[in-house]
Amino acid sequence: FCVKFQDVSVLLELSLEADWESGSSSSTAVRRKLQSKAKPIHGAPLPLTPTMGSQPPLRSRAALEPLAAVDPAALAGVPASSPLTVRSAALSAHLLYLGTGGGKLLLFSLQNPSAPEFLRLLPIGATLPVSVILPLPSVARLLVLADGLLLLADPLLSRPVRRLGSLRNVAAVAARRATADPSCSVAVAVAVGKKLLRVDLTLHDADELDVQTREIATVEGVKALAWVDDSVFVATNSGYSLFSSTAGQGVDIFTLPESSGRPRVKPLSGGDEVMLLVDNVGVVVDRFGQPVGSSLVFSTAPDCIAELSPYVIVAGDSKVDVYRRRNGVHLQTIPVARTGQGILIVASDDDGIGTEIAVIATAYKVYCYRKVSVVEQIKASLRRKDYREAISLLEEFESDGEISKDMISFVHAQLGFLLFFDLRFEDAVNHFLLSETMQPSEIFPFIMRDPNRWSDLVPRKRYWGLHPPPKPLEEVIDDGLVTVQQALFLKKAGVDTVVDEDFLSNPPSRADLLELAIRNIIRYLCALRMKNLSSPEMEGVDTLLMYLYRALDLVDDMEKLASSQNSCVVDELESLLDDSGHLRTLAFLYGSKGMCSKALAIWHILARNYSAGLWKDLSENDSCGTSVGKRSGEEIAAIEAAKILKASSDEDVVLEHLGWVADIDQELAIAVLTSETREKQLSPEKVVAVVDADKVVIHQRYLQWLIEDQRCDDPYYHTSYALSLAKSAIEAVHMESRYRGKDNKEIDSDAQFVYLLRERLQFFLQASDLYDPEDVLDVIAESELWLEKAILYRKMGQENIVLQILALKLEDSEAAEQYCAEIGRDDAYIQLLGLYLDPQNGKEPMFTAAVRLLHNHGKSLDPMQVLERLSPNMPLQLASDTILRMLRARVHHHRQGQIVHSLSRATNLDARLTRLEERSRHVQLTDESICDSCRARLGTKLFVMYPDDLVVCYRCYRNQQGDSSSAGRGRSLRKDVIFKQSWLVSR
Repeated sequence: FCVKFQDVSVLLELSLEADWESGSSSSTAVRRKLQSKAKPIHGAPLPLTPTMGSQPPLRSRAALEPLAAVDPAALAGVPASSPLTVRSAALSAHLLYLGTGGGKLLLFSLQNPSAPEFLRLLPIGATLPVSVILPLPSVARLLVLADGLLLLADPLLSRPVRRLGSLRNVAAVAARRATADPSCSVAVAVAVGKKLLRVDLTLHDADELDVQTREIATVEGVKALAWVDDSVFVATNSGYSLFSSTAGQGVDIFTLPESSGRPRVKPLSGGDEVMLLVDNVGVVVDRFGQPVGSSLVFSTAPDCIAELSPYVIVAGDSKVDVYRRRNGVHLQTIPVARTGQGILIVASDDDGIGTEIAVIATAYKVYCYRKVSVVEQIKASLRRKDYREAISLLEEFESDGEISKDMISFVHAQLGFLLFFDLRFEDAVNHFLLSETMQPSEIFPFIMRDPNRWSDLVPRKRYWGLHPPPKPLEEVIDDGLVTVQQALFLKKAGVDTVVDEDFLSNPPSRADLLELAIRNIIRYLCALRMKNLSSPEMEGVDTLLMYLYRALDLVDDMEKLASSQNSCVVDELESLLDDSGHLRTLAFLYGSKGMCSKALAIWHILARNYSAGLWKDLSENDSCGTSVGKRSGEEIAAIEAAKILKASSDEDVVLEHLGWVADIDQELAIAVLTSETREKQLSPEKVVAVVDADKVVIHQRYLQWLIEDQRCDDPYYHTSYALSLAKSAIEAVHMESRYRGKDNKEIDSDAQFVYLLRERLQFFLQASDLYDPEDVLDVIAESELWLEKAILYRKMGQENIVLQILALKLEDSEAAEQYCAEIGRDDAYIQLLGLYLDPQNGKEPMFTAAVRLLHNHGKSLDPMQVLERLSPNMPLQLASDTILRMLRARVHHHRQGQIVHSLSRATNLDARLTRLEERSRHVQLTDESICDSCRARLGTKLFVMYPDDLVVCYRCYRNQQGDSSSAGRGRSLRKDVIFKQSWLVSR
């Protein structure tokens, strides 16, 4: 940031354009002039930081408030004949130092800022006016610049001052800032003549002060100094420079024309930044001289600058201005009546942490001010009903971290209530939603009058007492409209009011305001439902939400809330919904609360009313369409009732309402009876007794579910299911035969239905063994259900009848042969052959089927029986080949049997011979022979020899029960048979 001004007129133009109080965009003009007129020294473009001066100023607010006004001479007891003129001031902790033009130092205690206490007066010389007071707490000294001399005093002014070295004609002095060195030492920069010196002060034991002086650089015409970290900022009439306090190297920041005002440097932010003054523009730079943050544009060229974080206080031209440090916004103007000569002085504790006090001094008066807390500033804006300013302050303090989260929530709630009573309901709810600490019950009094069920939940918060206590919405709106009417009369009379201009120009109606208020409270309560609330609070939120839905007749929202999981109190809503005719909502509410009987009673009433035409059908309402098309009100009532019945385990309730649901939709009734969601299933006996006999589909589907899904093994239900299916199949076949003249589509549909029904009957008759086949046969005896009859006769073991049905009635030879295979006897095939060749009842013999039977199974049949069954009328050429193959197979089978018989006899003979050879073997034993099991000598004992040549005594043989596995070789002769080379047919 290095700029050299080549035209003196630039500074004049800057000075004329920077008129902050007139609201002009002075900072924009300043930046434009600097960019067009300035020329960088190092050839880089001028990176001026954009300022906030171009923004419209906010309404002035009190950032500082007065504490006390002090007459130093009166407190010090100085006679009026020798008045004191204040030339300098400094703050250190709770001590206030004043320097006078008559060479005196005054010390005041600000322990109680509202009542400063005079402590001591120390004269330093009548001809030594005090221009600078610099507290040095690290070395317990006070550095004073008086008439070009540097003097040291103790902090309590208890001892006379003494000179610091032999320095004369000191132009400026500054102490080092932002040092982290905890030692009792401090460095001071001093400008003397053309030299810039560094003076190191070190405090030793016995309060001895060691002084070391060395030269930093040579510079002429120093007007002001500031020391930040290792950088010493030097201001002269020609410009600003930066020097290193260790290396002594310097660099020019930028130069000023001769016509510019007095240069000033002021450390900011606890010593991290420095403000360089260019007439009425304060340019903020870091310790390297680079611009940071926003520049500040003042209304006049300042005489004195102080910082009281986060504010910058500027004194000049009989007033003190307060600016926001972060964005340069002007906050407050404090007029000061100056008497006599001299300039205004502002001072704050530059080294203090969290200091709250600032001092404004004129020649004869001293004024103490303190920062107004952020809460008080916001509160003042709210008192004026300047909501925009309050919100801006809140955002500003929040971004700077000057306000706690709890206070932010508190302010949002306060803003919400104020806006609510000003009839700005949408903005009010927006702030309610931003408040994390606002309790849901605080909104309840606006909806329901006290006392009520939730009165004890409402907290008693005063919210700074800026708004009346909550009351019902109607009263809030009535009072607000009265206020608007009064404001209209006052406006006509020329009196300003705080009422919103929109209300004055276009007064809203009471009905519109009430609807707007209710809709926004609904929005707030819906947002609260997403939070984790206590049970009483949740009950209040849901119940009052239903009240508000009812007030606006939002039927869809009412039903959605009632049918979902909710905490509504039924006692509070029962009469309200019943009287208003919102029976569907009440039914949904009963259902969600487990009051099934009441809910079902209402759905039954609704179904009757819709079917009787007493109510307008819901299908005429476009909003009631479903995903599969629009349903009538009667159907919707049955669907909702079925949802409740599916989960209910109360048999009496389910069976009581099953009838009317079935009258509307049988599929719903089936779903109710077969529901798996209920904890305890219904009694089949009661269900079967209650289901109407005319509703065959329901009866069959329930029995099917009972048998297939519930694994019911009661023969009664199996027989009932079979009988019902049989009767339905007979009726379906009969209906199909009666209407054969229909078109093709209808015939196909009927045939498909009959096929599916008979398929289900046949599958059940085959799969179940628990029904009574005779009962079923009695039902289908006169029908044409021959396959079903075959299945039943098969269950009863009537093989001949089954074969007759399969072979003669159904003419299904493959099924007949399969059945014979299942019987497993050859005579079954002979019996089937006889049926084919002699069908009886005048039917022609089925020679083709008979030949097929002989071809497939003739090899296993007795040829004599086959020949006996053959009819004389059967053409010989049809059966000749089959009979020939059958006879050949019989001869082959006979001869094969003879071969096997002979082989068996040979094997038997060989085995007997081998056994004889084994028994006739000779074994020679000596006196040394021992038992292979017990290892005892055999001698003359009985012994046994196994086929594997193992010899054991007779006692061991008996103990081993004829097995050599435990005799020492580990082989079981009963399991592991030994074959020798000469055994069997090896010969």
